[in-house]
Amino acid sequence: MATTRTIDRIHPSVRTTEGAGFVVHRPFPTRMLMDFDPFLLLDEMGPVDYAPGTAKGAPDHPHRGFETVTYVLAGRMGHKDSVGHSGALGPGDVQWMTAGAGVVHSEMPEAEFVRTGGRMHVLQLWVNLPQRDKMIAPRYQEIPDRQIPLGQSADGAVKVKVIAGEALGVKATIETRTPILYQHFTLAPGARIEHPVPHGYRIFAYGLSGTGRYGPEGESVAAQQMVVFAADGDTVTLAAGDEPLDVLLIGGVPLNEPVVRYGPFVMNTEQEIRQAVLDYQTGRMGAITH
Repeated sequence: MATTRTIDRIHPSVRTTEGAGFVVHRPFPTRMLMDFDPFLLLDEMGPVDYAPGTAKGAPDHPHRGFETVTYVLAGRMGHKDSVGHSGALGPGDVQWMTAGAGVVHSEMPEAEFVRTGGRMHVLQLWVNLPQRDKMIAPRYQEIPDRQIPLGQSADGAVKVKVIAGEALGVKATIETRTPILYQHFTLAPGARIEHPVPHGYRIFAYGLSGTGRYGPEGESVAAQQMVVFAADGDTVTLAAGDEPLDVLLIGGVPLNEPVVRYGPFVMNTEQEIRQAVLDYQTGRMGAITH
């Protein structure tokens, strides 16, 4: 008989600034929770309404040793990198960037969005790479909104966008280096789902809007908080209250490897971090041509 996972703990997000000065809500890393193996960071930028000419982003910066998953809910982000890749992400689009051995990356609001202003709402998740993959060649998977698989319950009260893993009989198209689930659930008022999750995954939920009810007791948790589930069951329970609920369900198999991080570099040893800094400073990660 299936048992639903209990809630281990709840972490509020911390308000901080990133890049050129935009505000993010960050459930981890914080003083209370440094990482959530295999994940290193979750940032929610916005929702924020920018006046014309005021939108901010993250100018040229390096990455090595992990992956960044950018999910745009509103607005338009342009990006460029030091290996000649460039593009744009609009509402609903996902970019899964494997930095691997290293890349210099720029993530800025598109010029037209900066000119007109508007609402920006973007999520970025950092996924650690296992030691064997730290120095692989950089790779991008860009999936437009229309190509991301969607599932729904028989009554239509629960809908899910499957970025990674499987939910409601629908499988993701994105390939991951280690077993991961990343799913965006939307529940109508009063809706509830008991969703099967794989054994061995560490799993959390992060509310985007609405107050959710989680776990077997239906504990009420407001948006912009991280609900960490215990590893004591094979389903998780998500439910909406009197208003719609938008919530991310994220999980993965822990790497259980040493983590040494220095800003945008995440490796397994101090020596590897020193080498990453040296490689960046000496131009071995390249530079963006603007």
